[in-house]
Amino acid sequence: MLEPEKQYEKRKAYYNRRLENLTQTINRLSNIRLVMFLAGSGLAVFFYWTHRTSLSISTVAITVITFVALVIWHQTLRQRQSYLRLLYEGYDQALKRLAGEWKSFLDSGEDFKDPAHPYSGDLDLFGLGSLFQWINTARTFRGREALKERLSESPVEIGEITERQEAIKEMARNLAWRQRFLADASMTKRTLSSPKGMIEWAKTFDATYLRLEVLILARALPLITILFLFLYFGTSRVSFWYPLTGCLIQTLILLLGKQRGKVLNAVYAYKESIKVYEKMLERFEKRSFQAQHLRSLKKGLRDREGKSASEQIRKLARLADLIANRSNAMFLVINILTLWDIQCMIALESWKERSGRSLNRWVDTIGELEALASLSIIHFDHQAWRYPELIAENPGIVAVKMGHPLLRESVCNDLSIEKQSGILLITGSNMSGKSTLLRTVGINLVLAYAGAPVYAQSFRCSLFQIYTCMRVSDNLGENISSFYAELLRIKQIVIASKTADKKIFFLLDEIFKGTNSQDRHAGAKVLIRQLSKAGSMGMVSTHDLELGELERESARKIRNYHFREYYQDDQIRFDYRLRTGISTTRNAMYLIKMAGIDVEGEGTL
Repeated sequence: MLEPEKQYEKRKAYYNRRLENLTQTINRLSNIRLVMFLAGSGLAVFFYWTHRTSLSISTVAITVITFVALVIWHQTLRQRQSYLRLLYEGYDQALKRLAGEWKSFLDSGEDFKDPAHPYSGDLDLFGLGSLFQWINTARTFRGREALKERLSESPVEIGEITERQEAIKEMARNLAWRQRFLADASMTKRTLSSPKGMIEWAKTFDATYLRLEVLILARALPLITILFLFLYFGTSRVSFWYPLTGCLIQTLILLLGKQRGKVLNAVYAYKESIKVYEKMLERFEKRSFQAQHLRSLKKGLRDREGKSASEQIRKLARLADLIANRSNAMFLVINILTLWDIQCMIALESWKERSGRSLNRWVDTIGELEALASLSIIHFDHQAWRYPELIAENPGIVAVKMGHPLLRESVCNDLSIEKQSGILLITGSNMSGKSTLLRTVGINLVLAYAGAPVYAQSFRCSLFQIYTCMRVSDNLGENISSFYAELLRIKQIVIASKTADKKIFFLLDEIFKGTNSQDRHAGAKVLIRQLSKAGSMGMVSTHDLELGELERESARKIRNYHFREYYQDDQIRFDYRLRTGISTTRNAMYLIKMAGIDVEGEGTL
């Protein structure tokens, strides 16, 4: 199989050629249409001036028919051009992602940032430079939400994650199908809004329009009125009062339903979303899948009569098209003669009665597929990464050559956190890699629980509730200092550690840094001991070397690891390699000197 970059480049070049050829065809068609219109108009005028009226009328008719046909053909080609452009842009975006240019992608998931979430902010899951911005290809509202949930919700059970892994593997193998599926979601001029209103609308139906007498009247009255109208114009036996009376009765019926217009206009408002859902569902239904999760999703795409979701959504899309011309002036006449609004309401309520309650499940299925497609990018682009082994017994994390997924040149380290030594104390100088290691472990756990591969040669873990306390800042609106905010986060972790049915994994970075060194040391020591006693697992980074005593005091239930720096050509260097034991080096004074502060020449005040 070709490398991801070569596949992307090959497909991008293919769609670029098709776009160029199609653009040339469209331009030629535009020229032909103009020439044909001018020639037809000229001929019609010429025949009219030469008193050949029949030829003039024929020429006008042929010109108009041909011109309309060319306009329709032109619009069809423009739609195909838009679709090809989306496919081209999809592969272009994939190449940018491989090249590390993904931070320029517009959708960073900024709206999903939540300061109260136990770990998403500290692990860069949402916002500029986030995991979401790196992999997200979802275009529908529910698709973005589904990916957000996969990245930020706690794992439920191993079997569910394993099924998702198989689905992601299969999605990754189907590159062309996946790109077309995502292009279908982008075939709209506007960003798809929340489907909540549409789903609530579909769940409730008005049974009045489905009553037999209403159906008979709605069908019979227009037929009778139109029949009287034909008889009035075709014969002299029928008075104009008959069709007029019919029209008056039907106008009165239309005026009685005040809420009808709101219902019909609501359907039209969802028109673009409905058509996008139809295309996406149809593409999914036509594809055969082997993964159990994907097959289960496919089985759910049937209504209670066994009809496919795409077929039912297509019916709704057609109804939306029928309602589209309600604002047209000519529609008033048609509406009165045919009771068009009533006919549409009958069709809509009938659709809602049969399929309305299934709409939520169908939209959720689309969202889940978009989330899986986004996660499958990791597997396709990084085929050397491995799927984690999820274990139910002997809780812990064992990783070999683990790196940070968002760093292009991440240094990989081995890591082992097991029951007999469940807490790692990481020491080291400034900028040596302590915080990055904590985030590396956390973000790889997030990927593991989402069903995606992780950046490691091998990775084994159990299911944990993740909690972090790394980036804490003031909240002026709530009048909360950074130190108090940190205490609130730590309180959250302590409470969770006391919950019997929870397995906690915590990541603490320089805790209690907002207070004096003596209190910081004492507080950190008490907290780490308490978390260890509760059976929680995690990692703590610190500059406080005295905390290294905890390894001996805890009989190695708490273990010491460190990073170190070295100096070369009068420059500070880091190898970012994790080593056992407590740190023995410091670099703060060197960094202060680099800032231009004369440390050696400091005098007394």
